[in-house]
Amino acid sequence: MDSLSQLALGASIGVALMGRRTAVWKAALWGGIVGTLPDLDVLLDHGDAVLNMVLHRGHSHALLWTSLGGALIGLLAARVHNEWHLRGRWALALFAAMATHPLLDALTIYGTQLLQPFTDEAYGVGSMFIIDPLYTLPLLAGVVIALCRSAYAGLRWNGSMLALSTAYLAWSMVAQAWATVHVQRSLVAQGLQPEALLVTPAPLNTLLWRAVAVQGDHYYEGYYALLDGNRPVRWVQHARGQDLMKAHGDHPHVQRMLRFTDGLMRLQTKDGHLWVTDLRMGQEGAYVFDFDLGQPVTQGQTPPPAVQYSARPALGESLRWLWARMWGADLPALGGPTPQS
Repeated sequence: MDSLSQLALGASIGVALMGRRTAVWKAALWGGIVGTLPDLDVLLDHGDAVLNMVLHRGHSHALLWTSLGGALIGLLAARVHNEWHLRGRWALALFAAMATHPLLDALTIYGTQLLQPFTDEAYGVGSMFIIDPLYTLPLLAGVVIALCRSAYAGLRWNGSMLALSTAYLAWSMVAQAWATVHVQRSLVAQGLQPEALLVTPAPLNTLLWRAVAVQGDHYYEGYYALLDGNRPVRWVQHARGQDLMKAHGDHPHVQRMLRFTDGLMRLQTKDGHLWVTDLRMGQEGAYVFDFDLGQPVTQGQTPPPAVQYSARPALGESLRWLWARMWGADLPALGGPTPQS
């Protein structure tokens, strides 16, 4: 999730677990700081855009390290504020504030390496978009009220908003399951049997879901809104570059991306350069992670550093389309060809 959501979650947990044992501002400050610390790994530059992507949310997001780090910082906070008698509570509060960071990230589709250093497997449920106001705003409201009102009333508000935002996370998984069932039925009805399937929310909401299905040399993109009812998903077919994957399957970045995306990627050539695209984030014509790998290399050669390019559709047009489509309007995918049902 975005850093603001992580800050709000950490602050809310800090306030909830410290309660009236210390000043609300102390719990909110330390919880918010600790809740954002794992994302400092974005400052690390590995000299290659693909490596920067696949190594983000690695060791800094491991449950083992975040649990230990949060507890140790809790002891530090107790010492700084001369509240050593509360060291156990401070350790618990900041352990929870930091350890929930990777757990929340794992609900997005990016991929979070929760079990480092034992495995670099990246986990991503994909039920939450990286930014969702309906999750973040209640947390912020609860923390602000806790800071502004009397201790008892403020703590009740903070706890209620924390519970509400957590319930929203649960709802996202229910909505994802609902959308997935409909998407799978549409695939079967249209004679598609994909080897890989992604169903993840469109930006800023959990009412509209984007689906990507990979089958052979093609992938299919479609959208389903929960308010579409039984209307079938309209799929748009695109070339995936299967021949290029066979020809360049030994390229280290191709191997990395295949593993990191679980096969939800595309290969293309442009002006003699090999390009790899992560199909999970963005939409057709506007993908967030599109990498120029340079000229193809033979086995044993060191490839040049990859360069990332990101495309975004026009903001105003995108928001208007998103608003109408999430309420069930029968619209073609934004920026793509008219789909065929």
